[in-house]
Amino acid sequence: MSNDIRIKKGLDIKLIGQAEETTEEAVPSNIYAIKLSDFHSITPKMLLKVDDKVKAGQAIFFNKSNEDMLFVSPVSGIITEIERGARRKILTIKIQADKEQVYANQSAFNLESASEESIKKHLLSAGCWPFIKQRPYDIIANPENKPKAIFISGYASAPLAANYDYVLAGKEKELQAAVTALSKLTDGKVHVSVSKKSTASPLANLNDVTVHRVSGPHPSGNVSTLIAKVDPINKGEIVWTLNPQDLVIIGELLLTGKFNAERIVALAGSSVKAPKYYKTKVGAEVSTFLYDAGVKDNNIRVINGNVLTGSKITPDGYLGYYENTVTAIPEGNDYEFFGWNKPVLNKVSTSRALTFSWLFPNKKYDLNTNTNGEHRAFVVTGNYEEVFPLDIYPLQLLKASMVKDLDQMEQLGMYEVAPEDFALTEFVCVSKQPHQQIIREGLDLMYKEIG
Repeated sequence: MSNDIRIKKGLDIKLIGQAEETTEEAVPSNIYAIKLSDFHSITPKMLLKVDDKVKAGQAIFFNKSNEDMLFVSPVSGIITEIERGARRKILTIKIQADKEQVYANQSAFNLESASEESIKKHLLSAGCWPFIKQRPYDIIANPENKPKAIFISGYASAPLAANYDYVLAGKEKELQAAVTALSKLTDGKVHVSVSKKSTASPLANLNDVTVHRVSGPHPSGNVSTLIAKVDPINKGEIVWTLNPQDLVIIGELLLTGKFNAERIVALAGSSVKAPKYYKTKVGAEVSTFLYDAGVKDNNIRVINGNVLTGSKITPDGYLGYYENTVTAIPEGNDYEFFGWNKPVLNKVSTSRALTFSWLFPNKKYDLNTNTNGEHRAFVVTGNYEEVFPLDIYPLQLLKASMVKDLDQMEQLGMYEVAPEDFALTEFVCVSKQPHQQIIREGLDLMYKEIG
């Protein structure tokens, strides 16, 4: 069964530096890092300590609020450092990898006779449960809850994002095993979206799923857009979401018993000389493939993820647990003389006041990280609604979050959104407000107060 979803509101930001669809093996990383900031709302309790040996797929820590939820190592090696912050909060766990990888013993899983509880138990013990997130709150799913549906977006519409049709090619068996297991965890459906233009998506012909073909500008590829158009979340309801490349890891675990944290990553951006795809592992040093492709100069911003929702890292930083894109663009630490009072020809804007990007819809831009303005109070312009496809008032929801008005946040649709849904409103914001941070803090407050 296939359904068409067309998005009219949004904005495609066309940038120079799309990754060429060729894949190379990245240089094996010496150090792999697990950053606890990737696991929102989790309080870790260590199972191992510095200098302990660990196998790939072996548990390193568990969630304090649910001891069955284990987090495993992406590689085998020795734990060299546990970086801590204020009040001894664990920030990063670093592992020096072995030259020859050794995997923790697991056996293949029999899906045909598996029950819902046995699948949950297997995913929890094998370290694959953190790949399952829930709405509301955009956090790792609580295994004690049952979702009304599961959503997977197989179309990445963000600027310079990895092409799922390319990176998932040849992984049909793993994808099928994963969605078959997931379909037993809900009484509802497993909804998968693919691009309407796609002719070779490995997700389009899977069993046990309902396929939706989406079209339109970004954020048509966001999972929130799929949820809103197919089965919106009401108060008291829960849905689960997953990334397609995480499905491959889950599927391989079920088929072979091996936790293989391998991932094909798109290295993109105008600061990269030869943008392409690299095969690496979760938590690898970004420098192992960044400099192989070459950078045009040293004054660059390296981003874990895409340019709208990713996080800044240093060139010797580590690949995020959920990321499959690394972007390098020029650092915006230069300023234009009278830049606010002259025609703008080389930037993207939704406004037609002294800007002309609307005349060239197919032009690709070489943008930097400069915000082109200063932080100020919200200005009511109506720009947010032009790029926000959900049936929600974005400005009012942002203000309710800022003043911590829980009743208003509930009524305005906070249960349906995640920070990434406000990336475009942040991009077009003339007030330079940190929309994604505001929404994240609002979701955290609701989770704490309402649960």
